[in-house]
Amino acid sequence: MNREYIYTEIADGIASQIRNGVLKAGDRLPSVRMMCQEHQVSMNTAKRVFLELESQSLIESKPQSGYFVSRIMSVKLPLPEVSRPSLIANNDEPDELISRVYENMGKKGITFFSIGVPSGDLLPQAKLKKEIINATRELKEGGTEYEELQGNLKLRRMIAVRSLQWGGNLNEHDLVTTNGGMNALSFCLMALGKPGDTIAIESPCYPGILQLANGFGLNVLELPTHPTTGIEIEALKKVIPQINLCLLIPNFNSPLGSCMPDENKKEIVQLLSENNIPLIEDDVYGDLYFGAIRPKCCKSFDKDGNVLYCSSISKTLAPGYRVGWIAPGKYKSKIMKLKLLHSTSSISIVNEAVANFLKSGRYEKHLQQMRRAVQNNYQNYVQTIADYFPEGTKTSRPQGGLSLWVEFDKKIRTTELYDLAIKQNISIAPGRMFSLQDQFENCMRLCMGLPWTEETQLCLQKVGHLAKKI
Repeated sequence: MNREYIYTEIADGIASQIRNGVLKAGDRLPSVRMMCQEHQVSMNTAKRVFLELESQSLIESKPQSGYFVSRIMSVKLPLPEVSRPSLIANNDEPDELISRVYENMGKKGITFFSIGVPSGDLLPQAKLKKEIINATRELKEGGTEYEELQGNLKLRRMIAVRSLQWGGNLNEHDLVTTNGGMNALSFCLMALGKPGDTIAIESPCYPGILQLANGFGLNVLELPTHPTTGIEIEALKKVIPQINLCLLIPNFNSPLGSCMPDENKKEIVQLLSENNIPLIEDDVYGDLYFGAIRPKCCKSFDKDGNVLYCSSISKTLAPGYRVGWIAPGKYKSKIMKLKLLHSTSSISIVNEAVANFLKSGRYEKHLQQMRRAVQNNYQNYVQTIADYFPEGTKTSRPQGGLSLWVEFDKKIRTTELYDLAIKQNISIAPGRMFSLQDQFENCMRLCMGLPWTEETQLCLQKVGHLAKKI
């Protein structure tokens, strides 16, 4: 029997037992070794079964104890509504609100559910420090010289190698390094857009993207977006005559955590290519998948270089290092010219250190641990929300990434909830931040990148109590 078939057959059988109540929340599953003996499969196949069940939030692992049916299976929180923004370009940026939320960034004593980056407690800080020291010793002139314009060669090669996981098949010549993911998006927007052009995006959308688009004088067209599968293709088709650009986060977007199915990615790439509309793809969350296999990207289906693939390590390894990259396809010369004008070179020491970390294999090991931590956080967040938040609260069901989208009753305004929570040193991200239109006032985004502690749980409980008061 085909190994792929065995793996899916076993996983589907256990999933069916969990969903039908044969296996209940808290029940312990057989160990990996027992799974091998019972089904006559290899260790790798057995592990893949457990990874697949974890990705569906059906089971959870406990260190040195094994696998158990997830508590989240007993929680039946409904999904948020599909967004229905106006299909008229809008530029009503919630500047004041965004400034209020982000002005506290970096302050001590605040629990930041609002900032979408992983906590330092989830990052390999000691190992990264060693790589910085080693890079200083290895680089010519201690790293004080400029890098070549396209970026650190070793880093570009390692990024190209990793692209094979999602069907990118890139090489080092396809890539240009940048100073973080937002710098990559900025270059793309500067290269392809001009004031007055219209850009299509998801709704809700990451505030930084909204601010960038507004800053470049673009008209922003928000499109209906499903909390699980992402942007609605039919809505995109209707606005094709109106748009000049498209920017999407197909894998675990912020704030919904949705993941676009591969067939949708392929169709969107083809649709935009046929109409000569560039697609900027932001894939900063793609490595934080909960399942057994990394999802493909839109770039995986790009045949003519129309997709500008952007990513970074800001959400996975070191937010402060500001290491990002672009695979700009047929727009490479424009991106190179902009990099020469605006930054000339990336930071030599940091790029060399990250390249060595990727090459050593430590990055993949770190990602495995981080994915598990964030997935456990997701389960704990949803359980706490079910126990302490107002009746009728809805949550997204991310299959990866760092974002959990929460939707309250229409009577609860999360801008008011933010004001109450920050007085108790708890910061949330009100939903209005994620749109240029008057919507999502009853929603908020929670970052799942914090270490799950008694304090984290207590703070989340307080948010629920405050919401009930409103």
